[in-house]
Amino acid sequence: MNLQPLTFDHYDRLKPFFVDQRHRLGTYCLTSIIAWQTCFYQPQFAVDADGWLVVAAEFFKSREKRHLLLPIRPGFEPEPDRLQRLALDTGFDCYWFVPEAYLKARPAEVERYFTVSEQDGFHDYIYRRSDLAELAGRSYHKKRNLIRQFVDEYVQPGRVEVAPILAADVPACLDFLEQWCQERDCGVEEEEDDLACEKIAAINALENLARTDARGLLIRVDGTVSAFAVGDRLTADMGVLMFEKAFTGIKGLYQYLDRTCARRLFDGMVFINKECDMGLPGLRQAKQSYHPVAISKSYMLTLR
Repeated sequence: MNLQPLTFDHYDRLKPFFVDQRHRLGTYCLTSIIAWQTCFYQPQFAVDADGWLVVAAEFFKSREKRHLLLPIRPGFEPEPDRLQRLALDTGFDCYWFVPEAYLKARPAEVERYFTVSEQDGFHDYIYRRSDLAELAGRSYHKKRNLIRQFVDEYVQPGRVEVAPILAADVPACLDFLEQWCQERDCGVEEEEDDLACEKIAAINALENLARTDARGLLIRVDGTVSAFAVGDRLTADMGVLMFEKAFTGIKGLYQYLDRTCARRLFDGMVFINKECDMGLPGLRQAKQSYHPVAISKSYMLTLR
């Protein structure tokens, strides 16, 4: 099978494969798949003779990370014997980001061809959109209090502007991202670091926002972009929040951004997937503090 590099030039051609996509892991969002191409990683694809979209992750340095995603064909789910054949045909020995639901539907068949292991740090956090939009109840008291302080100091005096990200706004968003990364030392691209890779992915998403169905939202404070977010549809009733950044020095800004995203980026959705915590304790605590209604587990399948 001849795999080729997957870029935003292929978005319109491949979009129909994802219209009825049902996997609840954020990895299966087409915009996200393409955006995460970095100097360390290149997504690749092919469509086989039976109409299956095969997506591979090729790593240039960390070869042990090379993997496939579950192939996608609208209205179908791949059987384990097909997964084995595709892995052998493409020269990959494992699948990453295999949803738990897929395994539960065919446990014996999967284990006939693969060993199964849980991918700790790659489980996605699922929230009810209405919970994040309303922040009702005692469990969200601290979030509401922080938002109230931000509103009193910045919103009420007219110091805040909330707007969709348009093409003309992208340079200002990139300037903000650069400052955000300087605070966290994530701009060193020659090191294979999660934050450095995320920075590149966010740049890719922003610069190609108009070419996809993803939507962006920004917040200006005193005329300067101080927060932004990018989200997209994942399944029929779930959106995925791919990027969400805010200056930590402005008290309550992040909480205000998060609530605004739930209200404006994901209108019509029942759930919001805020992706994984990458095994980072601080990120895990932050995601848990918003009280997910479910954890969508991720598994790895390795050829026997």
